[in-house]
Amino acid sequence: MVDRASKLRERMVSWQIAARGILDHRLLDAFRKVPRERFVPEGTPLSAAYGDYPLPIGHGQTISQPFIVAQMVDLLEIDSGDRILEIGTGSGYQTAVLLEMGAEVVTVEVYVELVSKARRAVREVCPGKEAMFLVADGFSGWEPGSPYKGIVVSAAPPEVPGALLSQLADGGNLVIPVGRGIQELVTIRRRGEQYDRRFVESVRFVPLVKKDRS
Repeated sequence: MVDRASKLRERMVSWQIAARGILDHRLLDAFRKVPRERFVPEGTPLSAAYGDYPLPIGHGQTISQPFIVAQMVDLLEIDSGDRILEIGTGSGYQTAVLLEMGAEVVTVEVYVELVSKARRAVREVCPGKEAMFLVADGFSGWEPGSPYKGIVVSAAPPEVPGALLSQLADGGNLVIPVGRGIQELVTIRRRGEQYDRRFVESVRFVPLVKKDRS
């Protein structure tokens, strides 16, 4: 018998993701496997966990709308085994999706409490798949793990941080919302020392938080 969460996951994949043009079967399978309800605040109704909207997770942060997560992961154009830098761990939901797609993930989050919750949730739903969780300033990326085949940023800086560009592998993609208020979701592909920027759509993300160094 298929449980209610599995039915909601399948409906989310069919109606919110595939119906909007994302057809990569590896990505869709990852969304079918990862239980989104494990990454939302305790007490959240199951139907809300799979709703077509973001949800607050504390510290002014959110778990993004399922389609936005799928779109950003799809824009990375990753293969199994690729090293991915995720800026803004948040709930850990996107981390789990990336792991299910076979990526090697380094994930950075400025809030210690969110890292602790995300690490626990990811380890429970992705047994045997390990991500590196770091409490750090997302503006600086994580140079020791570079270069990265893909970098995905789940909060919006006012401008693209130069450190992220330098940590991108040749041929790799950076997917990032940029600006204040209503932002631009853009992809930036590195080709040697050239960076090809492409506008995707207008979006609204929480601001990327700079770590207090005082």
